[in-house]
Amino acid sequence: MPRKFTVLAIAFAVFVTTISLARATDRTIILAIGTEGTTLMLDRPFSTVLIGDPGVVDVLTQGDRSALLEPQGLGGTNIVFLDEGNIAIANVRVVVCETSAKRISFNDQSDCGHVDAEKRSGS
Repeated sequence: MPRKFTVLAIAFAVFVTTISLARATDRTIILAIGTEGTTLMLDRPFSTVLIGDPGVVDVLTQGDRSALLEPQGLGGTNIVFLDEGNIAIANVRVVVCETSAKRISFNDQSDCGHVDAEKRSGS
């Protein structure tokens, strides 16, 4: 009899976890390497944060309803926020890409050296 109860309790726990993951708020956040992170605000308080790949993003909690997501490396991962009962309340997909802006240099001189040489020679 106690064995049946244990199996039933485990089955119920798996069922509840599946439902909570299905109800978790799914969203995707895109971050860029070399930029500051972004603050994520949640509707419900969380007590635990699970990071799929800490090499992609780091999470700094800022209270029980917000967290700063900081890009660490290129790639994608999931972050799951759990409440005090270990029920998933948010499942966030984070993708970290390269920045689209490129650093350029400015040269205050003409790139046309042959034109400048012709002007000096009087041509």
